Amino acid sequence: MLRVATIAAIVDQHAEDAAFLWLRRRREIDGPFLDEADIGRLDQRLEANLEGLMAAGKVGWEAANARFADYAEPGELFVLGALALRWSEAALIASAIDTGIGLGTAGISCLSAAIARAPRDNLRPLVAKWLDAPDAWLRALGLSALWHHRVDPGQRLRDLAEHSDAIVRRRAVKLAGALKRRDLLPAALAGLDGKAPGERLTAALAACMLGEARSAHPVIDQIVATEPGLAEAAIEIRLLTTPMEAGKLWLQKHLEQPALRSVATASVGLFGDYAVLPWLIEKMREPDLAGAAGASLRDLFEVDFGDTDLFVVDPALLGKDFAHLDDGPLPAADRVEAWWDEGRGGRNHRPFRSMRRLRLGALRAAFAAPETPLANWRATRCFPAWM
Repeated sequence: MLRVATIAAIVDQHAEDAAFLWLRRRREIDGPFLDEADIGRLDQRLEANLEGLMAAGKVGWEAANARFADYAEPGELFVLGALALRWSEAALIASAIDTGIGLGTAGISCLSAAIARAPRDNLRPLVAKWLDAPDAWLRALGLSALWHHRVDPGQRLRDLAEHSDAIVRRRAVKLAGALKRRDLLPAALAGLDGKAPGERLTAALAACMLGEARSAHPVIDQIVATEPGLAEAAIEIRLLTTPMEAGKLWLQKHLEQPALRSVATASVGLFGDYAVLPWLIEKMREPDLAGAAGASLRDLFEVDFGDTDLFVVDPALLGKDFAHLDDGPLPAADRVEAWWDEGRGGRNHRPFRSMRRLRLGALRAAFAAPETPLANWRATRCFPAWM
């Protein structure tokens, strides 16, 4: 790495902006607000700042390190990992990995994101070493590389799916499901008995991918009932792998449970049944359910609601009972009702497929076709930032 002539303030700005843009991308990549074009524009800006740091050489690395020293946050760690992997210098990669492992699961997640953006040729000599490393975190990084780049390691994946460490097993089983490695179904079914609820949910998803939803459903139901933090993801898998009428009956039971009313309401839109809209509008009038009802509305229609006035940023505009809420844009029930009654219902808007909708579409396709691998819905086109 060379030291080149640079303007310090500009290099520092690149480091700050790259961290910020990646954080925004991470927040929105599976969400309902942006589509692939929006994410593509973010990618374009993120790449420009990473390239600016790369062009600055040693000064760029020092700026990224200084930024992390001041703000040891996920965005700053991602930048360190991305630069190290692109330069492909062993000392820099080791430094970034040591830093990430020191932060545990959160750090590995940031390094995983850096791996997703790294050139395959740079990763090829590293992945084999990581998969053979005695450290479970390094094996997890190797599996992350295989996941992001959708590479099947063959027989080695079986060994990793049966590994003694849950960190390794969970990532290996997740990859097996995405690649439709049905020969590894026994490992996925074994994971249904894992100690950690996260491992059980990952195994349940893999089992569903491999055509064994019936075996996974009892585990998913238990997670919904006992793990509030995982209930949303578990309900989503359950509904996407259950026939519609049976799914509606299943969800109705959870709508009647106070602890699950909100997360269940947020899942109603997964059925794609417009007949539920009058009921959702009534839930929009309840402060405790307004946000969940708005989430279902977004799932029902391929509409960029940012181009409408149906959601408000200031909850106080909905009345004093809503003023204390801070969970993002909320639907204005009267406006939504008028919008629907006037017959628009999305027909007067350009089709908008949010990243969440792309993710759900990829999952549905993979669940429906036993031989079809899970598509990489996060692959986006780059658009000039000014468009």
